[in-house]
Amino acid sequence: MALAGTQKVSLTVRSEDFPPEEVIFGRSATMQACHQKLQKFAATPVPLLIQGESGTGKGVMARYIHSRSSVAAGPFVSVNCAAIPGTLLESELFGYEKGAFTGAYVTKPGRVEMANTGTLFLDGIDEIDLGLQAKLLQLLQDAQFSRIGAREDIAVQIRVICATNRPLEREIAAGRFRVDLYYRINVATVELPALRARMQDVPQLAAHFYEQHRKRHKSSVRPISPALLKLFEKHSWPGNIRELENLMERYVILGSEEAIGAELANWERIPVTSEMPMNGPIHLKKVTRQAVQELERKIILSALEANRWNRKRAASDLRISYRALLYKIRQAGLPPKRSSHAAASAPANIPLASD
Repeated sequence: MALAGTQKVSLTVRSEDFPPEEVIFGRSATMQACHQKLQKFAATPVPLLIQGESGTGKGVMARYIHSRSSVAAGPFVSVNCAAIPGTLLESELFGYEKGAFTGAYVTKPGRVEMANTGTLFLDGIDEIDLGLQAKLLQLLQDAQFSRIGAREDIAVQIRVICATNRPLEREIAAGRFRVDLYYRINVATVELPALRARMQDVPQLAAHFYEQHRKRHKSSVRPISPALLKLFEKHSWPGNIRELENLMERYVILGSEEAIGAELANWERIPVTSEMPMNGPIHLKKVTRQAVQELERKIILSALEANRWNRKRAASDLRISYRALLYKIRQAGLPPKRSSHAAASAPANIPLASD
């Protein structure tokens, strides 16, 4: 067993870590209903499950709930379960004793222990394998756990918030998720709507991200025009709020509404019709897989271009590891680095980014 990589863990939630309440919940009826529901559950210590598509703001919502909870003065520890290989996730969550396995030269506390008296946020709870789910169930039932290699249990007082972008009922039916764990983490549930279902909130979100990134990049670019907002209203936002934020950051850096408008105008529907026969059966899995691959390719290319092909920054924007991005670049048939033609055409006064 190898040691888990050291990752920076934020133990506090500052006010600047998330947008103002009026930006988080906006004006749409769906988000106002979500706000009313959270006001009832935020202050309670019960486990809470946040569901929603990727990019809908589940992490921001978890930090908001923590800041309004009875353990707000305690630490907020976030774990991206999908980003840590299953063999390492147990040691990352629960820690280990010195000598527990090869390479365990010192005792290491896990994220659960670090979250004591605060909130533990498990993002991508569906990515945890069945064996580790049993240990997590014990934590929720008994408020105690044991490090790897330890003989004694450790008691903790934590509020657990979980998030997923998959229907857990489907994972249970497929035998990939324990039903008893589902009922433990599902005491309270919040369903975050896709951005396309709350389009009236887009102008307010766009204004917030504009101001945030204008200050960050020390830009003097003017606010977006009503004409560009009209294009925003016609866009389907497959990447949800994360896509909108990345788009606004590109606008602040480029300072060109024409470039952003062209990007939205050129966002074509995925051409799956050519693969579909006029009559007869349709290979749904094949067509869907091709559509998803093409969409993923466009999103990766957009992130690379926005970061001037700095792959580490693009990976950070896409919320995936650098190694995962390199794999996906190869899988999508994209060049590993910016082409020499593109480099030659870049303005001389703007340096090209490197990893």
